[in-house]
Amino acid sequence: MKIRVGDLVPDGDLTTMGDSGPEKVSFRALVKDTKVLLIGVEGAFTPNCTSQHLPGFITHADALRNKGIDMILCLSMNDIFVMTAWSEAINASAIKMLADGNGDFTESLGLTLDNRVWGMGLRTKRFAMIVDKWMVSMIGVDDFGVSASSVDAVLSVL
Repeated sequence: MKIRVGDLVPDGDLTTMGDSGPEKVSFRALVKDTKVLLIGVEGAFTPNCTSQHLPGFITHADALRNKGIDMILCLSMNDIFVMTAWSEAINASAIKMLADGNGDFTESLGLTLDNRVWGMGLRTKRFAMIVDKWMVSMIGVDDFGVSASSVDAVLSVL
């Protein structure tokens, strides 16, 4: 079942890059009692995610924070080394990268994309979700292109 507005986000273990290397973190422990923006991407270095999706959130990070977003997170089924390299390549230091290498958290959200036809395996669907104290207050999912999950779509509801 796909997560919806009003649902509590399930907990799940993800990987972040810490000072001394990869660190496992619980999603709920990470976000605590804050209002966060969780951005789902099909993959680091993929064309739409790199040129159309994430750049808007990088450019408008201050505007998002000024409208009450405490933390901006980016989730993908890549490993944390790839996510970190991508973050550095596109200057996304304002966004905390989260790796869901096995896809367990993405699956619990109901936001898995089957890209095996392209030889890319299972991926995270392109989405943007506002989570306020673990509850979904906005979600936009795109099957193609970047519209419902764009920074403009998020800013329009803040």
